Amino acid sequence: MARPGKRRVRGALRRLVGLRTRLVVAFVLIALISAVTATALAYRESRTAVLERKQDAVRAAFKNRVEQAAADFDVPADELSLTRFATGIADGLGDDAVVVARYRSLTVSSDASADRSRITPALRAAVRDRNRMSFQRVDRHGRPYLVVGTPVTFDGAAPSGLDVFAITSLRAESEATAGVLDAVRDGIVPVVLLAAVLALLSAGTVLRPVRELGRATRRHAAGDLTSRVRVRGRDELADLARDFNKTADALEASVAELREQDARAKRFVADVSHELRTPLAAMTMVATVLDEDAEALPPDTAHAARTVSAETARLSRLVDDLMEMSRFDSGAARLNLTPTDLAEAVSATLSLRALTDRVHTEPRPGIRVMVDRRRLDVIVANLVGNALRHGAAPVTLTLATDPSGDWLTIEVADRGPGLPPETLAHVFDRFYKADSARTRSEGSGLGTAIALENARLHGGTIEAANRAGGGAVFTLRVPWRRPREEAS
Repeated sequence: MARPGKRRVRGALRRLVGLRTRLVVAFVLIALISAVTATALAYRESRTAVLERKQDAVRAAFKNRVEQAAADFDVPADELSLTRFATGIADGLGDDAVVVARYRSLTVSSDASADRSRITPALRAAVRDRNRMSFQRVDRHGRPYLVVGTPVTFDGAAPSGLDVFAITSLRAESEATAGVLDAVRDGIVPVVLLAAVLALLSAGTVLRPVRELGRATRRHAAGDLTSRVRVRGRDELADLARDFNKTADALEASVAELREQDARAKRFVADVSHELRTPLAAMTMVATVLDEDAEALPPDTAHAARTVSAETARLSRLVDDLMEMSRFDSGAARLNLTPTDLAEAVSATLSLRALTDRVHTEPRPGIRVMVDRRRLDVIVANLVGNALRHGAAPVTLTLATDPSGDWLTIEVADRGPGLPPETLAHVFDRFYKADSARTRSEGSGLGTAIALENARLHGGTIEAANRAGGGAVFTLRVPWRRPREEAS
């Protein structure tokens, strides 16, 4: 009986302090901010309504006074009659109203000391051009005013040239709306401050575990599989942290096992390759002797001897390639840099393998660079041999430098069918052969992989692509390490 009770209490506590509760609080705060925003909008609307009522009242009263005064007014007018006209209109608009009448070049005011600059040129132009009543709210010396203007017509006739403007103060309306604004602002400030404090506390509580989880994930991505997340509480984020830690444990164990398997596989390849060299040397010697005496043997026996010799040579190359890859994997491969004329080194590689007549070269004489000549020979031989086996003539080898002068490039291109998209992604993989797309290779499938590892050992890389006009192109890029005497 006790255990179910504890579970219910634990579940209630979890719901009380869970992520859902914090999200509800956050939504409540958003609703509060929305209410404050609605209040501010309501204030704006009420202020607009107050000003519009004032405007409508002034415009209606002004229109009636102008119509009444215009009934007893004759044009042309002199200054005295025009002043009486303006004063008569102002008497019906309130104590603070000022009326300005303008007839042709004559302008008078019901209050001689009134500031006529409150009637803006824009309002004068609107009354004159539109020939109808217009209004404008202006501020002068920090005080708001409503200015209404209208042209005067007699019996529906054309405009008489008489324009009348009424200036009334909006100070009372401004003070009334300012009072509303002060009341709203005084109530909003404490609420906003409290909401900000609660939002910060809630965000800190919710986001702290998420940030820790993000940092742990980034450390995992960087290779630190020992990183874990501290579990706090019993909410959903705590469950997520526990799941992350379990996943990290499983991943670390799996990666450790894979690394151990990979290390064992590499040691196995290295050991097997090393152990094969001694018997393989003896087999090669015997196969060479048989191959030399093949012509003296019966035809079937001679064919078998030549086959054994060829396959033994192929096996020897495979063992050499495996030994080379094992040195790359163990980090034992080292560069033996020597000053080298790049064009001469490439020419020597082609000449040694009797490929000079089969490859069109575009050399750049005089390029001297510090490279490992043996490894450069391996790279060029692999790329050229690959182009000759799988591409089509002509095969072109081009030496070049980049515009900055910091990199050297050796480009090997052919005019064959090119590389299929699925082959481009795996062309440098070990033991990969695109049998379905190309002629079956007699190599080990390690040539391009060894070439790439040698390029990386020099600090460079090899890129494979297809030419726009057809054919594949392999580009070796290595940094230009100049010999000391040339650099100085």
